[in-house]
Amino acid sequence: MTNVEVLLGENRKFYPPKSLVENSNIKQWMDTHKITDLETLYKRSRDIEWFWGEVEKDLVEWYSPYGKILDDSNKPFYRWFTNAGYNIVHDALDRHMKTSIKDKIAYIFEMEDGRVTNITYSDLYKDVNKLANALKELGVGKGDRVAIYLPMIPALPTSMLACAKIGAVHSVVFSGFSAHALKDRIIDSGARTLITADGFWRKGKIINLKEQADEAVKGTGIENVIVYDWSHCDVPMRKRDTWCHDITTPQSTECETEIMDSSDPLFILYTSGTTGKPKGVEHVHGGYAVGVSQTLKWVFDLKPEDIWWCGADIGWITGHSYIVYAPLILGVTSVLYEGAPAYPEPNRIWEMIARHRVTVFYTSPTAIRMHMRFGDEWAKKDDMSSLRLLGSVGEPINPEAWMWYYINIGNSRCPIMDTWWQTETGCIIISPLPILPTKPGSAALPLPGFNAQVQDRDKNPVIDKGGDLVLTTPYPSMLCTLHNEPERYIEHYWDKSGMFICGDIARVDSEGYFWVQGRGDDVLNVSGHRIGNSEVESALVSHSYVSEAAVVGRPDDIKGESIAAFVVLKIGVEQSEGLKQELREHVAREIGKIARPEYLYFVNDLPKTRSGKIMRRVVRSAIITHDVGDLSTLANPEAVEEIEKALG
Repeated sequence: MTNVEVLLGENRKFYPPKSLVENSNIKQWMDTHKITDLETLYKRSRDIEWFWGEVEKDLVEWYSPYGKILDDSNKPFYRWFTNAGYNIVHDALDRHMKTSIKDKIAYIFEMEDGRVTNITYSDLYKDVNKLANALKELGVGKGDRVAIYLPMIPALPTSMLACAKIGAVHSVVFSGFSAHALKDRIIDSGARTLITADGFWRKGKIINLKEQADEAVKGTGIENVIVYDWSHCDVPMRKRDTWCHDITTPQSTECETEIMDSSDPLFILYTSGTTGKPKGVEHVHGGYAVGVSQTLKWVFDLKPEDIWWCGADIGWITGHSYIVYAPLILGVTSVLYEGAPAYPEPNRIWEMIARHRVTVFYTSPTAIRMHMRFGDEWAKKDDMSSLRLLGSVGEPINPEAWMWYYINIGNSRCPIMDTWWQTETGCIIISPLPILPTKPGSAALPLPGFNAQVQDRDKNPVIDKGGDLVLTTPYPSMLCTLHNEPERYIEHYWDKSGMFICGDIARVDSEGYFWVQGRGDDVLNVSGHRIGNSEVESALVSHSYVSEAAVVGRPDDIKGESIAAFVVLKIGVEQSEGLKQELREHVAREIGKIARPEYLYFVNDLPKTRSGKIMRRVVRSAIITHDVGDLSTLANPEAVEEIEKALG
């Protein structure tokens, strides 16, 4: 145990301020439903149809009423709020135009150079409608897929909402991904339209995004590329390319919202898996809207006067759910930031919190650990007294980082909502509520309406022992399927007893608090980004000099995990430091810089089973614990010596 863990102990609790408890959204809801305590709420919410049927009344407006709250007749393809007429954009924008929210700021957008633009709900509504009309003019309609490759600028939420408004399915690709990764996702989704930008600012330099996009669309079905003139860098425009301002300027600021079925797909978001092919997770309009808005309202207790800042990138699920859709449905003001989090000075984020008077802040453990490294003095330069709640997302947060965040950013008075969830879940599943005592390092309890267990290998629930984290009941925001791969959806996520397999290892303590420990499958978690081991391996093997590769995670104080690659070269290829760097850059081109191996070792062989499968477990053990355990299943135990020799 670390010093902080010894000092605190897992039963040390931090209690929320009484004023927060008494005025919280969840307390008000409990009072309305004559529920007197949390224990009763958790018990009542196990009736998931009753709970979600009550919850949706406060959150969404249906064009036409639903039939069933939950249709489980075709498990595991669950459907929520069946046959309701709905479009998520109605709740995110349209209905606000009939209230005072239309004049409220939706996004406080800050560029990396410090320029700030306030975008009202009415401004956003008009921009969305103009782009939606332009997309229709290009022939995009209901069910068509649109790929979006944009940085953290207002064009990104605008593009997502414009697609949803006309019934098109958006597929956002993180702007840090390479042309090759974008191309794979375009081909798999079947997109015919791409929305991108000329470039964007990062650490004072312009990143040419259009160059990446041009490379990606070669050999795909892309017919139209819409380009935002953002950084004003010089980019070539081809016959298929159109400047966004040229096609949106003449358009009307009104556009009729397409009435969808509540179970129609809203977006596809690709996430890494245990094979080299990313999984296209599909989420739908109705259930997703209810799940994300409910969890944001309760977990972060957002009120109309709050200034909310989710520091994630919209290219990941956290940004989809808690920068775009949920905050807009709730009608709150969000901060949107284009640039690097510690540029030009390490206190950039804290200075922005102080200047914009942010009240609720949501970030990753990686970001927290990075700021810990800069030193406490940078966190003390700015007045962050406006904060009342903090959040953590993306990976388990270690107790040291939790305490630093609590003391230095929250001034020992802001509860920390340590949230666990996934791309597949769509919204937060396990988290403290702001009226619940917290324990540093624990994600607390499954939220009302969600049910989870930790199981041993025999599928029995266990307490105080590590095991597999599973979800035992469906919930509205869950993925509906994998794009074009329904069989893979069943095989990958569902066990024979009908429980959802999360792929994470966790433990439940004697008080029922969940302690998520990390991935149990072959997926790396680098700075909160999920990257498939096999994706990196495939990228390495695609190099003409490489015969085989094994990729594992190496513990990292800042990132959580760093990528370590063990590479077998083809016969006759000479090892060199130059080749190591070439292979790192090759991975960066194939996947993106976030997947570039920090450690790369040349070996003559890799440990394999008798069937030829590379044993990552042995490689991981050698690099982490130096205790490789039982090697009886290996066909070539001498390969372990190769690994150990490479590690020195």
